[in-house]
Amino acid sequence: MIAAVIAVALLLAVAAYACAGGTDYGAGFWDLTAGGAERGRRPRWLIDHAMAPVWEVNNVWLVFIFVIMWTGFPTLFQTVFSAMWLPLALAAIGLVLRGAGFALRKPLRRIAGRRLYGAAFALSSLLTPFFLGAAVGGIASGRAVPGTEASAHAWANPTSILFGLIAIVSTAFLGAVFLAADAARFGAPDLVGYFRRRALGSVVALAVLAAIMLTVTRSDAPHIWHGLTHGVGLGLVILAGVCSLATGWLLLRRSGAWSRITAVGVVAAAVIAWGAAQRPYLIPTSLTVAEGAGAPSSLRWVGLVTLVAVVVVCPAVAFLYWLDTHGELEPLSGADLRETGLRETGPRETDTERAEPGRDQPPVAGHAGTQTPGHGGTPPPGHGGTHDPSRGGATDPNRGEPENPSP
Repeated sequence: MIAAVIAVALLLAVAAYACAGGTDYGAGFWDLTAGGAERGRRPRWLIDHAMAPVWEVNNVWLVFIFVIMWTGFPTLFQTVFSAMWLPLALAAIGLVLRGAGFALRKPLRRIAGRRLYGAAFALSSLLTPFFLGAAVGGIASGRAVPGTEASAHAWANPTSILFGLIAIVSTAFLGAVFLAADAARFGAPDLVGYFRRRALGSVVALAVLAAIMLTVTRSDAPHIWHGLTHGVGLGLVILAGVCSLATGWLLLRRSGAWSRITAVGVVAAAVIAWGAAQRPYLIPTSLTVAEGAGAPSSLRWVGLVTLVAVVVVCPAVAFLYWLDTHGELEPLSGADLRETGLRETGPRETDTERAEPGRDQPPVAGHAGTQTPGHGGTPPPGHGGTHDPSRGGATDPNRGEPENPSP
């Protein structure tokens, strides 16, 4: 009984990483396809600002997956990492390069360095989900059985390749939906339409790949095909389809509200459908949940850690996501710093530093380097009405006198 509960927790962790981490991978995909430096400047500005607050925390789910696999199902862990070490190693390298590229490309001043790290971030965002999806395909097709030696056959097969492509398109779909909502939040209406069109194209491509996958798995992974076309698996597939239609309809509406929730529903339902289709196996049709489970004492400790994570970690992560999606994690403006007294404890950023390309301002479409109201030098509405000194010496309401009037 406890082994089944831990298996469900593992599946839910995979679904959480597919949704949360997948959104970040999707942003990297659109960074890769945004075009040249001038054409892709505004989309990349939005991607930087949208990802910055939460991109590191999404890896919490990946760590949770490894902990459950290693301690709860050691036979599964050994089989997967022995038979498919190459795609998993490439995915791990992609994770490192992706994080380094995203973190280091913004502070660099040299264009060559920015392009190098930007390319590492974008390409890794494409390759990492593919290799992870290919490994999942090796499990779903039953090729990575216990005792299998490492070989390309385990992950370079029709089911694995399709799972890898579906992983890429799913992340692109999630990324586009979330970026469209972020564009509305950041006051960039042109980017709202830009990413909505890409989200609609992605959901169509995802539906086509899903239909091809059902056709291929009928002969290449019959156990999975049967699970996806009967019972609980079929119900979840239908739910994913309904969420896809709902997301498309919401994206065509002016407000687009709730599109992020339905997009997450698409991916979460698809991942859980895969898990339900494998029942009662961890690896069809060679390793059941009971056979792959660890010692009872280990399972009890894993269950305790999972309970602690649900009570402590999950609410904190959910709250962080809420703060991010509601715009509560914006960088402090000059007015914010003055109002909170932080001006006395550190140097203020100059207008030249704030206006430096690639930092905190949205470049206006068609006018490189031009600031958009509400970002950079001009504080957004609701911050006391204080203007930057270089914009005419407006009065600071906390002081009652002109502040550094312009000559």
